[in-house]
Amino acid sequence: MSASQDYIRDYMSEPMIDAASAALVIIDMQYATGSRQGALGRSLKEKGSSVGDYRFARIEDTVLPNIIALRSHFHQLKRPVLHVTLGSALPDASDAPRHMRKLLSSCNNHLGSPEHEILAELKPIAGEHVLRKTTVGAFASTAIDSLLRGLGVDQLYMVGVSTNMCVETTAREAADRGYQVTLVEDACGTTFEELHHVTMRNFQRLFGRVTSTQQARAELQEAA
Repeated sequence: MSASQDYIRDYMSEPMIDAASAALVIIDMQYATGSRQGALGRSLKEKGSSVGDYRFARIEDTVLPNIIALRSHFHQLKRPVLHVTLGSALPDASDAPRHMRKLLSSCNNHLGSPEHEILAELKPIAGEHVLRKTTVGAFASTAIDSLLRGLGVDQLYMVGVSTNMCVETTAREAADRGYQVTLVEDACGTTFEELHHVTMRNFQRLFGRVTSTQQARAELQEAA
């Protein structure tokens, strides 16, 4: 069945693009799992595993350049840029939910650790917002909802890693809270290509939109 034949489209409202109420949300672009030089990348290399090859190549060649371009565009439009990070406050990750503790502690992903840092290419600058989460979705463990509402934002463009984990969960949480959410497909990445594509296809069935970096920039510029 093609996307155009999907019955769910009969129940979806047409998006209204409003640059004045839009924000860019960058998710988990950190050394722990977002760089081949980080904890996850080193661990896989030491094990002789190639499972991370697609992930890190996509981040380096596609995701990171497109996030940089989108970030610059949001700055030009004078619209908010939010960085969401994943990490615990404590080294043993005991302040994180049970299912997150082994991942966080094994990657040494906690406050003050180099692994927790945002990639140098995306280092937050003055005026950008940074929120730390301990959960898969940002709305469950940060004040992102109240921050966005205080900023007058109700349209979100989401990017980062991992597509089918923290990006998708945060996007669904946002949609259920009334935000118009757009996943920027070529600014998101994960470990397995098929999971990336399935996530994008499923998200646009009801939760929100999927677009490209080029299209996102064009539609925001037109609506500015």
